[in-house]
Formats: sequence, C-alpha cells, structure tokens
Amino acid sequence: MSAISNNTTGAPANSANPYSALTSGQFLEIMITELANQDPLSPSESKDLLNQIATIRSIESDLSLKTSLESLVKQNELSSAGGLVGKYVNGLTTTGLRVEGIVMSVKSTREGAQLNLSTGYTLPFTRIEDIIDPAFLSQVGGAQ
Repeated sequence: MSAISNNTTGAPANSANPYSALTSGQFLEIMITELANQDPLSPSESKDLLNQIATIRSIESDLSLKTSLESLVKQNELSSAGGLVGKYVNGLTTTGLRVEGIVMSVKSTREGAQLNLSTGYTLPFTRIEDIIDPAFLSQVGGAQ
C-alpha cells in the first residue's frame, strides 16, 4: 500500500487534487516516505514523481503569490490612508467609540493602516464612515 494513502490525515479531500491543502513540507515528507517504503520490484513511475514535484512547485508558487498579494494590499491601504492627511474623518474605533477629527498622520500596524486624528484618537482606516475636505466645509460655512 502507498505511503501517500496512509499519511494524508492533514489534507481534506475538498477538490480534484486532495493534496492542495498540504504545505510543501508536509508534501515533501509524504513523498520521501513513499519513496523509502516503495516495493523495489515495482518502483513508482518517473511520471508520478514528476507530477509530485510539479505539485510541490505549485504549492510554493501559490504561497509566494499569496505573500506578494498581501504585501501589495497593505501598501495600497497605507497609500490610500496617506491621501487622507488633512481631511476631516469620522468613524468607529475597534472598541465602538465614535471619533472624529482631522487626519494628522498615518501609521502602519499589524492590523492595517491607522489614522492619527487631531482630537488625539486613532481610527482604523477600515472603520472610516465619512471623509470631508475641510476646504469644502469653509466654503459652505462662508455661504451662510
């Protein structure tokens, strides 16, 4: 019996390729176990080994792409938040407190971009409800 069929407890069979949920380390361990336990009179075909190597490369590529996309999203969020410096915003903090103020600066944290407001509060970028240009407020206020 193949070692692969005995060692897939960590991989749910949720797609056409039941090994897609394995990390590359887990897959490599399974492949080495299979090679070590194969019948010398009936070795695995080289095309099977090449398919397994291709699967490892695909997993590594997917992990690399995921990391790159996460970095790109974080950079985009920080850039968008930076464009709010000088704008008047309001929204809810992570604790549910409603805050408002002019964005004085932006900082990058593990939770994402955080806006430092003129009122002393910090507002997560993802929790902004309104954005108002202060120049527009002064025009509206002067017209009354």
